[in-house]
Amino acid sequence: MENHSNRQVAKSAGIIGFATLISRILGFARDVVIARIFGVYIYAQAFVIAFRIPNLFRDLLGEGAANAAFVPVFTEYHVKHTEKEFWELANVVLNLLLVILASITILGIIFSPVIVRLIAPGFIADPAKLQATIALNRIIFPYLLLICLAAYSMGLLNSLKHFAVPAFAPCLLNISIIVFAMIFGEGITGLATGVLAGGALQLAIQMPVLYKKGFRLNLFKRFDHPGARHIGRLLLPRLASSSIYQLNNFVDTIFGSLAFIVGEGGVAILYFSYRLIQFPLGVFSTALSQAILPTLSHQALEPGHDSLKQTLSFGLRATYFVLLPSSVMFFLFSRPLIQALFGGGRFDAYSVINTSAALKFYSLGLVAYGMSKILQSCFFALKDTYTPAKIAFVGLVLNVILNAVLMFPLKIAGIALATSISAIVTTALLFIKLNKRLSPYDFKEVVSSFLRISLSGLCMGLISWLIYCNYAFTASGKGAQIIALFVILAVSVAVFAALCIFLKVREIKELWAWLTKRKIS
Repeated sequence: MENHSNRQVAKSAGIIGFATLISRILGFARDVVIARIFGVYIYAQAFVIAFRIPNLFRDLLGEGAANAAFVPVFTEYHVKHTEKEFWELANVVLNLLLVILASITILGIIFSPVIVRLIAPGFIADPAKLQATIALNRIIFPYLLLICLAAYSMGLLNSLKHFAVPAFAPCLLNISIIVFAMIFGEGITGLATGVLAGGALQLAIQMPVLYKKGFRLNLFKRFDHPGARHIGRLLLPRLASSSIYQLNNFVDTIFGSLAFIVGEGGVAILYFSYRLIQFPLGVFSTALSQAILPTLSHQALEPGHDSLKQTLSFGLRATYFVLLPSSVMFFLFSRPLIQALFGGGRFDAYSVINTSAALKFYSLGLVAYGMSKILQSCFFALKDTYTPAKIAFVGLVLNVILNAVLMFPLKIAGIALATSISAIVTTALLFIKLNKRLSPYDFKEVVSSFLRISLSGLCMGLISWLIYCNYAFTASGKGAQIIALFVILAVSVAVFAALCIFLKVREIKELWAWLTKRKIS
């Protein structure tokens, strides 16, 4: 039973992960286009701020709600109630969302000048940058309505264990931004149009699947339902938790906008560096946490929680197995990676040096970012959204303090380091609280696996760095150095796999068994 559940989670995560991989590749192409056209200067910074504001509400009312409140309740109704009752709940939730999202969108457009000044106070000293950001924010804000409805559709489909189409939908946003940015070139028109068109496409692609599954639109006929009230009770603390998480991001943005302390282009530097961190997070960790939540939600209904403990162990071990070597490679190769991916055009030497410094310090928290998603998914499956909210608040306070302290000696890199330290502390607290909640819970298997993976990852990093120092730096020309870098990264994967086999890391055996469809012993 445990192996079957793990294989189902791995299969679902594989679908989501592959789709996310395509989306991240397209996202990198999008960011390369933006970086080459705008660098880390005025329009790049305006786009980062304007795009982040509707994304805040997307997380609060869209994807965050879908993961924390929608999926467990929709899953329960799908299992324990009739199909008619399931779709009735879906329509009530949609009606409520439409009213809330339309109101927020209108208010966001009206109060854009106030919002931008609060989020990026450093822009006030530069009127051109401030006005560009306000104008772009007003155009982009309706994206909030589109993307939250797309996230609601994703929550419905995920509760029915349909992952493919929702996972591929974000690809359309990246394609849209790339196409319109290249058509319009410098200026904000292309970026704004691309965002709006991409949001509409993400929603549109999911509609036929929902219709095929049985969804029928019933607008504004009913706004009250016991299931909707249940979602509301779960959603309120999740809103607090997500608000704190987003405040953490905005704290970084606020400090990053203070160019007189951290240097010019701070918010864009943080954006481009964290985009690299999001690659393994999105391809694997976010995909796994999204796929694992419905399984954990089912297992949370069982007495004893034995299956849930096994699935949680699998999620933590698999996350560590993928993210630890990624963290090592980002730390060691931050400069050549940034140069290879973004260098050129308006992304000059200043942009490369500062973005790579931020990436190096962000990489220290990569494992913590990923593991926190798995731990939070377990809390959400247990219908406990209060504990993650309280721990997130601790992380927020710590991040503010560390930002204020570290940005003076380390400039923009200090903000990245503060984020990593805060993530490590909050993940440790989540781990401790969940251990008490599931007690007795034997973590020996997890700890043993972590130690073996850590040794493999550190040895891989040492070997890779020695090879790079001996060969890549002697390569003549930028093209040759980029080729040498990516060859070494490929070799590193092989070295890590060999070390894991030698040290008998169980996760590589589980991965191979899943890929070959063999039973895991």
